[in-house]
Amino acid sequence: HQERRVLGYSAEQMYELVANVGEYWQFVPWCSRSAVLSRRGQVLRAELEVGFPPLLEHYVSEVFLEQPPERCRVPAQAVGRDCRLFRHLETLWRFGPGPSGRTDTCVLDFSVSFEFRSALHARLAGLFLDEVVKRMVSAFEARAQELFGPQ
Repeated sequence: HQERRVLGYSAEQMYELVANVGEYWQFVPWCSRSAVLSRRGQVLRAELEVGFPPLLEHYVSEVFLEQPPERCRVPAQAVGRDCRLFRHLETLWRFGPGPSGRTDTCVLDFSVSFEFRSALHARLAGLFLDEVVKRMVSAFEARAQELFGPQ
């Protein structure tokens, strides 16, 4: 599942926002806790708590912060055998130059690939996944407006 948007914020601003995993609990839908457990260079491990009470799940995500000059990327994946929620979870945020190469805008691409361990979670996700992806991207856009001002 994917979402693409042109935003009135620079690729660097959006990269910094997405890379700040420790603050996700403040604005990401269905995320009630986010904490960076460790960081080695451009790789960090973070624990996230997601869901709706009383159905809350924890998982550890390994986040790779990639920032070459021409394109910023933040791939992440759930890791560890004790991840009860996902068999597989990978997300990828990409931030490229805006239309006509404008540096005060960017093209944001978000994609997510996953498989739940629970058949119930899988059925529910199938019903709402497109809306979930849109709400996630909208939450980051709203957070950018809060931090950086209107587009």
